[in-house]
Amino acid sequence: MINAVTLLGTKGGPSLRKGSPSPSSSVLQMDGQTILIDCGIGATRALVEADIALSDLDAIVITHLHSDHLLDLGPLIYTAWTSGPPRSLPLYGPPGLLNYWQYFLKSMSFDHNIRTVDDKRKPLDQLVKVHEYGEGNVTSFADITVSALRVDHPPVKDCFALRFKTGSQTVIFSADTCYFEPLAEFAKHADLLIHEAMLSEGIDALVARMAGAPGLRANLIASHTMAEDVGRIAAAANVKQLVLNHLVPADDPKFTDVDWQEAIASEWDGPVTVGKDGMRILLTKGTRG
Repeated sequence: MINAVTLLGTKGGPSLRKGSPSPSSSVLQMDGQTILIDCGIGATRALVEADIALSDLDAIVITHLHSDHLLDLGPLIYTAWTSGPPRSLPLYGPPGLLNYWQYFLKSMSFDHNIRTVDDKRKPLDQLVKVHEYGEGNVTSFADITVSALRVDHPPVKDCFALRFKTGSQTVIFSADTCYFEPLAEFAKHADLLIHEAMLSEGIDALVARMAGAPGLRANLIASHTMAEDVGRIAAAANVKQLVLNHLVPADDPKFTDVDWQEAIASEWDGPVTVGKDGMRILLTKGTRG
């Protein structure tokens, strides 16, 4: 298996429009492990389109419980259970994830009872083990150590950047956060930093489309990172490669990759990629001077 990250969904926020990218979800393939990070709506189909079987997942890690990172979680696990041989699946997330999972199983009790009785399938509650984590070391998968840093994403308290580290490579997922300086130390010398990003010029147009959310503009500014500040984090961390993800706005034709790259360039002169759904990023061992 080649070490790589596949971006399944690169849009910030839960709303969808025709032709728009999908909300947040990524797959990390590293040292023989396949780990899903977040599970926004559409992640199940995106995994299949990326030629990654649902049954190939070794673990799922959720950064926080906002809907654009969570809506496809239960359906994805349930679809994997009904589609293939039973397999144990560890599920990691912040406090509240166990509550979500238990209520999801209750919502599917009619169908679940039929499939366990008639199909003789092993019950899902015996296959999925939920682990709620906080800041610090989370777990390890084979030789991959997973660590979490609580970031600043008001009003959500339990939102965590994630570091996946082996002996030779380090990948960082910022999760959702405003400009948060400690993230630079957390990501120091990482091979790949996947960081959320927002274009200040696109905020007003986005808010104008989102009727019924009068507090949206203030919330976006308080809880997400402007592209220029993402560049500051990447520069301070001296990462080898930067990928922009959870883009706000993600589906406004007035803004192109050039706009994102120009905003980043004021603070960061290293390799930068503007994330797209389905994009696969290989992990290299190159160095940055």
